[in-house]
Amino acid sequence: MASATKEVLIDLSPVIKQYTDGTVERLFGSPHVPPSREDPITGVSSKDITISSAVSARLYLPKLTHPSQKLPILVYYHGGGFCLESAFSFLDHRYINHLSSAAGALVISVEYRLAPEHPLPAAYEDSWDALKWVCSHVHDQNISETNFEKDEWITEHGDFNRLFIGGDSAGGNIAHNIAMRAGSESLPGNVKILGAILSHPYFWGSNPIGNEPKENIEQSLLYRIRLFVHPSATGGIDNPLINPIVDGAPSLSGLGCSKLLICLGEKDELTGRALVYAENVKKNGWKGEVEEVVVEGEGHCFHVFDIETEKAKDLIKKMASFISQ
Repeated sequence: MASATKEVLIDLSPVIKQYTDGTVERLFGSPHVPPSREDPITGVSSKDITISSAVSARLYLPKLTHPSQKLPILVYYHGGGFCLESAFSFLDHRYINHLSSAAGALVISVEYRLAPEHPLPAAYEDSWDALKWVCSHVHDQNISETNFEKDEWITEHGDFNRLFIGGDSAGGNIAHNIAMRAGSESLPGNVKILGAILSHPYFWGSNPIGNEPKENIEQSLLYRIRLFVHPSATGGIDNPLINPIVDGAPSLSGLGCSKLLICLGEKDELTGRALVYAENVKKNGWKGEVEEVVVEGEGHCFHVFDIETEKAKDLIKKMASFISQ
């Protein structure tokens, strides 16, 4: 009720509002839930860890077939338009439990800082720092850069020859940009990313593609959200971080992974641009393997919101196969 008496500075309903006094009201999202020693549905165990003063994460360990089992590693970035949701939220916790179980993967779900309190590129930097922290476990000594000790799940069960990154929506955008950075910067121990999952990635631009709005483009919610979370972006909505296919963007041949899975929903506004992105990856001389999956009749991140549908289960199986093969 108190927010009704305050003056609104930016209204991005039904997503978020910012008031002139600097306070922020998030209008969409699911509540935070604690980690579980053993999830009753999947059997996956989870715990929360601190990576740095700015970054934390929730780790997921599926049931092991033997105590010394090595597992593929998935560093995952949640969605929410860079301004909503959390690695600790109900929707993400439920989803990652299922994905970790299906893939038999050790998952590190990253809690990066959100805009507008922490505008982009904060989320990109946090996500890169989290990946570096994970990769630093290949060294024998503790991790001096962060002053935080190693995690025993990663040390004992992580297989760094099978390192994956992934994310949905904003997290899919982050995964792309992390893969691009990994193509030009070395990770600790010279660890390489085997594959990346871009699920309904949040790419946008000033020239409409596919189902994107053709009129009043600057008034569309996805356009306005991006400028809200990254007000300092050179080129605005056509900054390569959000529009990787814009003229002058870094070549997609620089993706620092060996295979790429792009998961989309037919009815999602973001699908058309993601498909053009996939074609550009193939045409730009990248040496890896690209696969696109478009789920008929479904919208944005449907598999996170309603995980019990057959189409959601099938998509999670597809992601799991991509990781486990």
